[in-house]
Amino acid sequence: MKKLLACLATVLVSTGAMAGTKPVNLSLTPDIAICDRSETIEGLTLSIWGENEQTSLALGIANGSVGQSAGLSAGVLNYADNYKGLQWALVNYTKEDFSGWQGGPLFGLIFSVVNYTGGNMKGLQVGGVNYAGRLTGLQLGVVNYAEAADAGVQIGLVNIIHQNTMWFSGLPDELAPGMVLVNWRF
Repeated sequence: MKKLLACLATVLVSTGAMAGTKPVNLSLTPDIAICDRSETIEGLTLSIWGENEQTSLALGIANGSVGQSAGLSAGVLNYADNYKGLQWALVNYTKEDFSGWQGGPLFGLIFSVVNYTGGNMKGLQVGGVNYAGRLTGLQLGVVNYAEAADAGVQIGLVNIIHQNTMWFSGLPDELAPGMVLVNWRF
């Protein structure tokens, strides 16, 4: 078994070196991995904790995506600088811009505990607490918060769009700064 794993690791490392891109990364931590954290992964990442710029399927406990990354990240924690695609975990964190779907499996539901996008969030957030710096899309959750919205709808127990200034005076373009069940801004 050890020889098989050693051969597999050798083939994966040498294939990436010949092709100029890294198709696979296996990592225990960002510093204990087949590929250096400064390399871009285009393919598959399997990790306990990984952190690379990537266009890949990332499966692990903690999936870190730096730079302009894309793909599908599934784990317990996903974090990224900028991301396009699907972040599927209990906690999804994007420092700047996100396009796609942030969600996760909680109690057998399509639901994560926390979804956070510090910059522009374009797409869908489904979670207990959803945060977007600027929302273009839909937030489904218990608590939904958007600092601003270009075209956004929130459905949940508590829905706050900070940019909305008055209660019901901006209808139909905006509903209110905070609402129960639903809120929007277009």
